[in-house]
Amino acid sequence: MLQFDETYDVLVAGAGVAGVAAAVAAARSGQRTALVEKTILVGGLATAGLIFAYTPLCDGRGHQVTYGISEELLHLAIKHGPGGVPADWRAAGGSRYRTAFSPASFVLAMDEMLLEAGVDVWLDTLVCLPVMEGDRVAGVEVENKSGRGVLGAGCLVDATGDADVAFRAGAPCEEADNWLSLWGLEASLEAAQKAVEQGSGGPLLRGVYVGASNTGTGHPPGMRKFSGTDGKDVTQFVLEGRRLLREHYEAKRSEGVSRHDLFPLALPAMAPFRTTRRIVGRATLADGMAGRHFDDSVGLVADWWRRGEVWEIPYGTLVPQEVTGLLAAGRCISSAGYAWEMTRVIHAAAHIGEIAGVAAALSVQLGTTPDALDVADIRKELESRGVTFDVRAVPGAGG
Repeated sequence: MLQFDETYDVLVAGAGVAGVAAAVAAARSGQRTALVEKTILVGGLATAGLIFAYTPLCDGRGHQVTYGISEELLHLAIKHGPGGVPADWRAAGGSRYRTAFSPASFVLAMDEMLLEAGVDVWLDTLVCLPVMEGDRVAGVEVENKSGRGVLGAGCLVDATGDADVAFRAGAPCEEADNWLSLWGLEASLEAAQKAVEQGSGGPLLRGVYVGASNTGTGHPPGMRKFSGTDGKDVTQFVLEGRRLLREHYEAKRSEGVSRHDLFPLALPAMAPFRTTRRIVGRATLADGMAGRHFDDSVGLVADWWRRGEVWEIPYGTLVPQEVTGLLAAGRCISSAGYAWEMTRVIHAAAHIGEIAGVAAALSVQLGTTPDALDVADIRKELESRGVTFDVRAVPGAGG
């Protein structure tokens, strides 16, 4: 038996940075918008996952390429806590940043943003199954402390990070496995002494990292990789990551570092997988496509790893095959290989979320589904929000 039933114009599943951006964009377009999150923290991996590094909006050569809500979130990340963006980040040869921020401070700022936009937020609410009308996703069944209910939607944005809604609706998807990794926060006497010396709490924001980098360096020898869509693998991934962290502190103790001087302060509340499951879209962004122009481009993101490379976001990467009424946002759009690395990080996920929110709102306004939208209409709305989407306008980036 269903305990509740609500209907919205736009419903966003998952409140990572992509979901937050999508919900805010749709609400600012005048649509009644809901954001559903299984935890009680918005921000996803950036906050609950303790991946507290905002990646660059520039190409590293003095050209800003990403604007809009992604830029708003950059400044909100440091609104209530330490961190900063170098003043010369837009200058040729200037400082390229990776801004560290307090995860808790970022949550507080995003809460404000969502409330100001008028988004109806559902926390501690698990998305269970899509509600289908033929091949169209018309909402989702959810469960929370009130029981099981239905949240209907004129258009739905899947920002779960794992394409959970799209997959369960029958959309084709691809999966990837993961190196073992864990980010955390730690307290240290050394950091406290630096904070006193500098007269700033900034040094107290100290991270601890164990396991593999995004290229696999540091993955335990002989250990297999992990799937983020297998229940037991998720558990094993988390437990193995915490085992590595125990070993890290045990090694510090053997070096004579006291537990009173260095200790873990916070652990991630969600598994820090990099890539899990994504949609197979009407288009796919793949290796070698940096600098390429697409007729349906709706955004630009910089390569966070290499200077000078800029990627256009084709609208078709947000639109799943075989299912309508649905858009993907964030790391579960249709990106493969190295392109998946580029679109999964904070600045890119937030930007793609805004694009999805704008497109979802337009589909409701025009009484159609996202797959039937004219990209020119999406671009017109994005341009009014300061978004650019032609890599050929970035000096040295367009192929």
